Amino acid sequence: MSDQLVLPRSDADSVSGDVSGDQKGAVRRRQWGAEKRSEPLSIVHPRPSRRKIILGRVAILVTVAAWTSYVISTILRELANNPNAGFRFQIETISYLVVVTFLTFSALMYLLARQGALYRFRDHSRVPRGELDRHFAGHSEGITVLVPSYAEEPQVVRATLWSAALQEFPDLKVVLLLDDPPHPADPADRARLDATRALTSEIAAALSVPAARFNAALERFRRGKRTGSGSKDELSTLIAEYEAAARWLETMAAGEQVDDHVDEFFVDLVLMGLARELRLVLLGLDAAAAQHASPPLDRIEELYLRLTWIFNASTETFERKKYASLSHEANKAMNLNAYIGLMGHSWRKETTADGVILRKVSDGGGPGVVDATDVPEPAGEPDAVLSVRDTEYLLTLDADSLLLRDYCLRLVYFLESAGNERVAVTQTPYSSFRGAPTRIERVAGATTDIQHILHQGMTYYGATFWVGANAVIRKRALEDIVEVENSGGFEIRTYIQDRTVIEDTESSIDLGQHGWTLVNYPERLSYSATPPDFGSLVVQRRRWANGGLLILPKLWVQLRRRRADRRAILFREVLLRVNYMASIAWASFGLLFLLAYPYDSRLLSPIVFLAALPYFLAMGSDLRDCGHRFSDILRIYGFNLVLLPVNLAGVLKSLQQALTGDKIPFARTPKVKDRTAAPAIYVLTPYAIVVFSLVTVWRDAQLGNWGNVAFASVNAILAAGAIRAYIGVINSAVDMFLGMLSWLYVAPRSKAVKESPVVEKTVDEVDWETILYHGDRRLNRDLRGSTDRRRRVAVR
Repeated sequence: MSDQLVLPRSDADSVSGDVSGDQKGAVRRRQWGAEKRSEPLSIVHPRPSRRKIILGRVAILVTVAAWTSYVISTILRELANNPNAGFRFQIETISYLVVVTFLTFSALMYLLARQGALYRFRDHSRVPRGELDRHFAGHSEGITVLVPSYAEEPQVVRATLWSAALQEFPDLKVVLLLDDPPHPADPADRARLDATRALTSEIAAALSVPAARFNAALERFRRGKRTGSGSKDELSTLIAEYEAAARWLETMAAGEQVDDHVDEFFVDLVLMGLARELRLVLLGLDAAAAQHASPPLDRIEELYLRLTWIFNASTETFERKKYASLSHEANKAMNLNAYIGLMGHSWRKETTADGVILRKVSDGGGPGVVDATDVPEPAGEPDAVLSVRDTEYLLTLDADSLLLRDYCLRLVYFLESAGNERVAVTQTPYSSFRGAPTRIERVAGATTDIQHILHQGMTYYGATFWVGANAVIRKRALEDIVEVENSGGFEIRTYIQDRTVIEDTESSIDLGQHGWTLVNYPERLSYSATPPDFGSLVVQRRRWANGGLLILPKLWVQLRRRRADRRAILFREVLLRVNYMASIAWASFGLLFLLAYPYDSRLLSPIVFLAALPYFLAMGSDLRDCGHRFSDILRIYGFNLVLLPVNLAGVLKSLQQALTGDKIPFARTPKVKDRTAAPAIYVLTPYAIVVFSLVTVWRDAQLGNWGNVAFASVNAILAAGAIRAYIGVINSAVDMFLGMLSWLYVAPRSKAVKESPVVEKTVDEVDWETILYHGDRRLNRDLRGSTDRRRRVAVR
């Protein structure tokens, strides 16, 4: 077989050829103050020093001591010294104490979670590659990667699918769950959908050539091993195979089109990162050959197996909206549920008046069985059977996320290690792509990297939550929490609840109620896109702020059940979980009160600043460890100020759902090259914060209330800077103008449509399929009485 592996002329070309030139060529202009560093952080977190861990403990103690000191020295003293101060002062004192307490509590939970992360990073030891290869050499359990996608750019989805398909795993299946309307009227939407549909087949075709070569090489080696006729030059043959694999990846990387920092990450870390690992193996094999040594035959077989794991992935596309019997709820959870509910069974495609439905048939299929790839229904031919294979593990992966090469291998190894039998979900909370071209993406990415650390720390206290961008899940655990209902005569199986728009958080509680646990793996193996403009960030953060309060009652149910089962409940776990689900609510309202209400200057104290100081110092240290700037703590504060109305809107939506019971629609984060316009109210409110803060400065300066003057001045300066940096003055004007036009626009009143007369149709014109399928629900008139009229049906 030739050493040359031909890479099909690039998938990038075939995909982008079907989309508009504007999409293909749109490159976001780099802003001043954007991130210059493009290289990602190390996969393994640096081991924290003893000094850092001790300072973390001191920070927790200082925060608690400062809050206690403030309550005694300020709140209790003012109440005792002013017994006749009046009802208003007492209410102000109590409300100010409540606000300060909740904000201090959130800061304390940050420090606590961070401390847990430091302990985990200190104790983590990476599993050697040889142990992974040995464990999976005879592995029989498969993993299905589910990539839900809606209205994504083909290039974004393509990179995600490639990062999943190149995972080193023995039995890997990648399924693209397309949720776009299957028959769009707009030509641009149709072109984008066709390009996205073609991705899985293009990837399969590209992988087939190296897969065939390395499968044949493995079979040849095994034949020689069984018969004892193996070549003495086996080591040189293995070296040639690894050289071919590395060169294939390098050729593909060289042909990639790099338009932005995400493309650069894909080329350098996904493709070239894997190629570099193969070349590292080559270095070891070359050294063995130079020293006239050779690995044992079993180890050589494991190295051949590794090549087959890389290139043997199967890829498919599935579109639930092609089937009338599946849920069409517009959210990611039901897109995942639709496919998971089909796994492990065969389904006959049956054409009805409402469209194609799926009916369960005996497992194993039979003649006419096809895989889960959607194929057009041929007219007049027998209905095909859709057979969806079951696997032990699932990997859910957002369409704008990328995985590093051994994500599946290491996380499944963890699940199969002793003591982890009841772990339902494991993941590496995603990090941000480096080299962000906009200031808002850079700061939002900094908050993402901070969240990565906090989620690692929450695992230390057993308070992990599922973060839905990526996760490896035991399917058996999902079967424990499934809810089955009947809708229109069809069984709808719901594994991941869609009652809220933060379905991953709710599922974490559901799994805990059934005795399952969740763990964040302490490495950086996944990355996800951060919204690059204020408009798309509004959609994402409003969704994140929505739903936490609705899930709190489920937490209480879980705690009661664990107490009844005499399972240990750590108080720290409860505090961290409550803070995770409700802190956005009380932090948003607390900040609103501090901004809007002129509290009595007697309630202000430097001790409040001392209580918050450890939090800001620790965050600055964490930002610097993540490759950001210490001064980003000020930028993040301004960032949160401009997001205040967004967070409040999300919290109020949660309260609305709690009162009315109406489920809030799932809003997908736009992932487009062009800027997304923000609703005018979210643009106007940050300006109002600046104006109100300046008025507060002037008013309290007249009264000599210098504490409020300082606080309002900081808010005005940081909010104004955040508006300029993250929204933009010109963009603000454009978005407010568009919002005003939208408010002024009144849709034309539709004219009343007169009831159309009954049109009698001959038997040749009657829709007989609808009549036979729906029965009398679609009939408007009975058959006429006369002999001649009995052959007619009146249809509106």
